Amino acid sequence: MYTKRDDGRWIEVTGFVRRLLSDDDDGSRHQRFIIDIGDGWTLLIAHNLDLANRVPLGMGDRVQVRGMYEWNDLGGLVHWTHDDPHGLEDGGWIRYRRKVFK
Repeated sequence: MYTKRDDGRWIEVTGFVRRLLSDDDDGSRHQRFIIDIGDGWTLLIAHNLDLANRVPLGMGDRVQVRGMYEWNDLGGLVHWTHDDPHGLEDGGWIRYRRKVFK
């Protein structure tokens, strides 16, 4: 669905949580989970917990995500799912159960 040429672009995507991963505590803390976006495609979401609140997700939950796409061999990842701390970009968000986390 997304390719190497999409690397560095802002995307908005809807998917279902397929896997909850442990937090990445190396440097900035990130909540990590994988969403299924259809047709066999998945994306890793890395949500910065130093800049935004944790999203209380469960397996199978539907989420909408806006963030920066980074290509990799496994389908890619999305980060910058939060407000821009410098106020230069619109930033991203995660919408879950009618609440927006950013």
